[in-house]
Amino acid sequence: MILFAPAKINIGLKVLNKRPDGYHNLDSIFYPIPLFDILEFSKSDDFQFISTGLSIDASLDDNLVYKAYDLIKKHYKIGGLKIHLHKIIPMGAGLGGGSSDAATTLLAINKLFDLGITKDKLAGFAKQIGADCPFFIFNQAIRATGIGTDFSSVDLDLSSYHIVLIKPDIHISTAEAYAGVKLEGVDAKLDLSIINSINQWWDNYNNSFEYHLFQKYPLLSELKDSLYNQGAVYASMSGSGSTIFGLFENKPKIMDIWKQHFVWEYKL
Repeated sequence: MILFAPAKINIGLKVLNKRPDGYHNLDSIFYPIPLFDILEFSKSDDFQFISTGLSIDASLDDNLVYKAYDLIKKHYKIGGLKIHLHKIIPMGAGLGGGSSDAATTLLAINKLFDLGITKDKLAGFAKQIGADCPFFIFNQAIRATGIGTDFSSVDLDLSSYHIVLIKPDIHISTAEAYAGVKLEGVDAKLDLSIINSINQWWDNYNNSFEYHLFQKYPLLSELKDSLYNQGAVYASMSGSGSTIFGLFENKPKIMDIWKQHFVWEYKL
């Protein structure tokens, strides 16, 4: 069985406040994009994991794909599983690649072993693996609130736009991103009345992590400016970084400054 695990972008990401449990309340729109990791699944006598493509810097116990398998195995009688992951989505990029791989593994196990688990229940398992992991069970535009796991549907279609992703060789850990994040306040919610007015996004759908990370990594700010200079109608950092993306009404020219980094352009 071969499945494709998509990436996502964040359209607006407001970090509202810090909770008593140490987590943060967020408000963001998650949108899936057709940049995929490729996973091949087959039944086996034991668990086997092979990876190709981009290098994965994590032990097996820390690998979200293995965590997905181990979690289901604790609740259902399943056999061994051989997984071949061909990694294409950059890591530490704010694109959710690892979470997508884990969610795709849950979907694959459910189908391969004919477990009959509903998507809502799979999302519950996914929530135990990572905050944005449940999104990839449904794989459609959603608004995420709470710690990023409370979902509500949004009517958003970006299929007429071109997207450019730029991922420089900068790795930003979640801890680093949150260490200096600007807390917007509990009332700083996304204004969904402009969800289909993309020309108004630039001044309203900000990413709270940009304020301090752009100071620490000026290249990220320069890349965002370059996207706007090339005609992007909206540009932002995705998640907690370090990918910068731009949305364009027409196919953009790939600039030399972008080619120095991982760059991906696609018609959505």
